Amino acid sequence: MLKPRFQVLARHAGLRAQGLATINTSRLLRRATTALLLGGTSAVVAAYFLLPDISRGAPTCDSIPLSPSHFTPAKLVSSTYASSGTIMLTVAVPPELLPNESDLFAPIWSVFIKDDDIQVERPYTPLDGVDKDGNMRFWIKKYQHGEVSRWLHSKKVGETIEIRGPLKTWSWKDDAWDEIVLISGGTGITPFYQLLRTVFSSSPSFHGRITLLHSSRSPSELPPREVLNPLLKLAQHNPDRLRLKLFVDSLDESNGQRFTDLEMHHGRIGKDSIRRALYSASRLSWWRGLFSRDSEDSDRKILFLVCGPQQMVEAIAGPYGRNYSQGPIGGVLQSLGYKSHQVWKL
Repeated sequence: MLKPRFQVLARHAGLRAQGLATINTSRLLRRATTALLLGGTSAVVAAYFLLPDISRGAPTCDSIPLSPSHFTPAKLVSSTYASSGTIMLTVAVPPELLPNESDLFAPIWSVFIKDDDIQVERPYTPLDGVDKDGNMRFWIKKYQHGEVSRWLHSKKVGETIEIRGPLKTWSWKDDAWDEIVLISGGTGITPFYQLLRTVFSSSPSFHGRITLLHSSRSPSELPPREVLNPLLKLAQHNPDRLRLKLFVDSLDESNGQRFTDLEMHHGRIGKDSIRRALYSASRLSWWRGLFSRDSEDSDRKILFLVCGPQQMVEAIAGPYGRNYSQGPIGGVLQSLGYKSHQVWKL
């Protein structure tokens, strides 16, 4: 009578031992997997930060056309004060070094400018693109920790500046959108200046509507007249297709630069100002515009382009992804119900 009992106890002991072995094996596997994942992640992170940037090893060539594969020497033609902490800078590439492919210079495109003292490069957008003489004009702000911007502010007319490009930032399509809302802050207006000047001079087939919302900290930090006046004229000549609205955080004027003829909105660009910028919303009664999106929005092809300081971009459209990829949509535009295919962060 005892033998079956011992068999049952042995069977239970065996099952328990087997279960403990399985649990221990599972734990070991999880630990090994975690170690491998952490090791792999560490290796990827190390590679991301420690491997050399290919662009830093790009050669300088003065005998072949401008290209993203190498740096081209350009001469600094002019450098003049523009507004608080900013300059208007013009560089000239030898005309014979301009590529023949005109589509390379379709909006929105930029070039990298290299500080050859410390071999660091940063992207900048030429305001008017490039003319037949190879001139490119830039509006550049000097930042305290911006190596290249501080270097550019120190350069003298006649000196050489190396550039690499053109590189496409965003591709324009005439019939892709019914409505485009451009949201910029600071020098983030430069790609939109390039886009608007091109669209309204060479894209007659575009019949949609564009609204530019631009934000500065104060009137003295608004874009200089060389940037604002052409845009204001475009809006004046195309009232049904282009609107421009300026926002300032503070109305204090510190540098004596007066903008008394400009309409400025006090405050930051937010949910209500973005909603009111839409053509469909502008036709709603004010109370419907405050509490609902127009049902026609679902049928309209609407696009938001956002460019400016990182904090502003995050508040409007969510943070960038890794290495300044688009990342998930967030911020005000997400709260308004827009999707990732309707938003592009420059």
